[in-house]
Amino acid sequence: MPKLYEYFGLVFLFYSQEHEPIHVHGKYQDTESKAEIVFENGKFKEIIIKEVQGKIPLNIQNMKKFKRVVEVYRDDIIRKWIDFFVYNIDFSPETITKKI
Repeated sequence: MPKLYEYFGLVFLFYSQEHEPIHVHGKYQDTESKAEIVFENGKFKEIIIKEVQGKIPLNIQNMKKFKRVVEVYRDDIIRKWIDFFVYNIDFSPETITKKI
């Protein structure tokens, strides 16, 4: 379960046995949601926030933080997805300390 970022207690991660579309999970304590990064014809289209089956979704405050970080770090998330799932390259987690 590679961790990408931590942002004021909100943890961004992939699960090791993931599937497409490219997405990232956001966890805060015992709540969790995921953000799918959607492309159409090779161009970015949108970010869709979804619930994770069997998990309590992030509250409104953490959901806003989650979506904002995914928007700002979208290209880095995609690069890390490809590195991890296609090329089997590990990466180190980052702590984001500046408010976005």
